[in-house]
Amino acid sequence: MTFTTALSASGRLRTTTLAFALCAALPGWTGAAFAQQQTRPAQRPLVVAQAQPQPSTSQGQTFEEEIVPQRYANNANVDAFIDGMVARYDFDPAALHALFAGVSYSATAVKLVTPSPLPTAKNWRTYQARFLDPVRINAGVRFWRANQATLQRAYDQYGVPPEVIVGIIGVETIYGRYMGNFRVLDALTTLAFDYPDTPNRADRMATFRKNLEDYLVWTRDARIDPSTVLGSYTGAIGIPQFLPSSIVKYAVDYEGNNQIDLRTSQADAIGSVANYLKENGWENGRPVVWRIASDAGSIGIAQAAADGQPEPHWPLEQLLRSGLVLDEPDIDIASEAGTPVTVIDLPSPGRPTEYKLGLKNFYVLTRYNRSFFYALAVYQLGQRVKAQMLATGGPTPAAGGPAMTTPGGANGIDGANGVNGTGNPNSAPQ
Repeated sequence: MTFTTALSASGRLRTTTLAFALCAALPGWTGAAFAQQQTRPAQRPLVVAQAQPQPSTSQGQTFEEEIVPQRYANNANVDAFIDGMVARYDFDPAALHALFAGVSYSATAVKLVTPSPLPTAKNWRTYQARFLDPVRINAGVRFWRANQATLQRAYDQYGVPPEVIVGIIGVETIYGRYMGNFRVLDALTTLAFDYPDTPNRADRMATFRKNLEDYLVWTRDARIDPSTVLGSYTGAIGIPQFLPSSIVKYAVDYEGNNQIDLRTSQADAIGSVANYLKENGWENGRPVVWRIASDAGSIGIAQAAADGQPEPHWPLEQLLRSGLVLDEPDIDIASEAGTPVTVIDLPSPGRPTEYKLGLKNFYVLTRYNRSFFYALAVYQLGQRVKAQMLATGGPTPAAGGPAMTTPGGANGIDGANGVNGTGNPNSAPQ
């Protein structure tokens, strides 16, 4: 049987209400009770890569949610997964069977990760306007001012400038305003065992199963009821939208209270984002992007070299010898000749495609979400917030950050995606 709930008239329940109702239907599954039913804690560290992007959706958007209760009770694939959890992490099999008996299949999550049958034109200008809006910029200023000491500490420890952290958290959740209202256990289980029929289905299911595994271990060790956590439709959690596999690998207790809480602790979110970027290769004091001159020759070279690869692989000198001209008068070309770059293509319908050069730090931003649009929006939102901080006479942004290129013009950026074109404020697989 399929139940439908929505944020609409006709007396339908809100999706958040549904989630809590489902949690209440699992008696005894408090965080403490779940932990007490286990024989021993996890025996080994967990290592998993960060997630891939999911289709773009508007922040705060609500969905009509279709669910199928008890789909995973007496399910052969789930039973095999439970056996593995018991063998590797000493879970109580009866406790896990009881937990999964209360899990619902989320048809909504499946619909949202299913690629559209009709390709849509990539539009950087629309994407840029969505994430570089006054709401996010003003909220970013407030967030920065409220957390200035923590952002400075993160910069001192990890070498990641405040504006970069502020940009990521702003794009992800508008500083914790929209963190998702899907029950994480339902979303992860659905996508781990019933991912839609796509060319990358096997890889995506394996990724979600690993995240489901890490989610159960994390909630057990943190004494959290696994049936109560809400997040995105792909299971991303908290202020920075970390998937469970990223939580176990990169999240840190930056508040100093001996627990990691990405859902309510801004300090833990800041420290965890900084640690994630550092662990993925952030280079302190280095630029993120360079501008390209607008002459026809430079644009032609950029177009030819724009192969969609996010990792820098073109030596700057090679592009310059081919005729590309940088619009960066302060760069020492001789010392940067061997610097590898990638060409960022930013298409918008009805406008000439714009191009920039991305350096290693731009690539690191794509590790958080594998999209050129996303990485550039993060970078530019941080720059806009920093400029607003200075313009309004507030606290001076933390000193010592890299000399990042300032967005050009009132509309600042360009546009499209580069790796796969969509990007999303939720860091999760598709």
